[in-house]
Amino acid sequence: MKKNILITGGAGFIGSHVVRLFVNKYPDYRIINLDCLTYAGNLENLRDVEHAPNYIFEKVDILDTNGLKQAFERHSVTDVIHLAAESHVDRSISDPLAFVKTNVIGTVNLLNAAKDFWKGADDRLFYHVSTDEVYGSLDHGGFFTESTAYDPQSPYSASKASSDHFVRAYANTYKLRTVISNCSNNYGPNQFPEKLIPLCIHNIRNNKPLPVYGKGENVRDWLYVVDHARAIDVVFHKGKIGETYNIGGFNEWKNIDIVRLLCQKMDEKLGRSAGTSANLITFVKDRAGHDLRYAIDASKIQRELGWEPSLQFEEGIGKTIDWYLANEDWLDHVTSGAYQQYYQAHYGK
Repeated sequence: MKKNILITGGAGFIGSHVVRLFVNKYPDYRIINLDCLTYAGNLENLRDVEHAPNYIFEKVDILDTNGLKQAFERHSVTDVIHLAAESHVDRSISDPLAFVKTNVIGTVNLLNAAKDFWKGADDRLFYHVSTDEVYGSLDHGGFFTESTAYDPQSPYSASKASSDHFVRAYANTYKLRTVISNCSNNYGPNQFPEKLIPLCIHNIRNNKPLPVYGKGENVRDWLYVVDHARAIDVVFHKGKIGETYNIGGFNEWKNIDIVRLLCQKMDEKLGRSAGTSANLITFVKDRAGHDLRYAIDASKIQRELGWEPSLQFEEGIGKTIDWYLANEDWLDHVTSGAYQQYYQAHYGK
């Protein structure tokens, strides 16, 4: 059967890498990128594939039930890879309802559209991409596994935990064929510069302060975004129906150590004296409810599906810095807001 795969949030950071991988790797698949182009959606991320014969863009909000229904019908959608989400924890603290709407209600809308259009077909897949933050916070020992109890600590993680539960409920109640993956922190090209790594690269480049929450002691597991896209490909094609797979980079770093590493590498890349960028580090009041540590045990996907990350963090961060410095126009468009005119200019709608 020819696959017509609907990838939601495909103009976003992770989504654009998944779209690119599938468009290039599977010319016999039709890839429908469905995105409503919020501030985090950037079609400039996909300029290299936008004219590919197997690529289609649909500007639809997952809160628009009629728009979803029409998209499923128009493209005879056979599978869904669901990445569309509000994802920035700070924004969830200031506006939790926006996260409930997109991450919970939007996911249920998408589940309903798939359920109604597929009508119980046993060859369709709803793949829900989630986060390790649903598991809560770890101290200095242990790892999140697929059986770790949910304990979300922020409005963002609570909204993602809820969406995970709805996916499993639809699998149980309506026999929808589903898989879920929970990933650690992503980094790499095309990430919106509100997140730690691109924010630091941008600020160092412009000699602006580098804000670090608290003392910078919070620990995250970091995954290069291209490796995450590869993992999604593997789970989509080989994952067992009804299963959950944790995807991690086996790279735990304290925030302050990442910032210092970025300072060191940026000084080298920009020809600055050692220690110049480190003077920009500014400790700020800690985020409310800031989880101490996340750490993924990704041995299941490694053992059962044969995936493992290809890059260690220091190599990946070097490639990431090189990309941002080679794509300063992209970064300038994002920080100025000019990227938001791309849809009108290139799609004329």
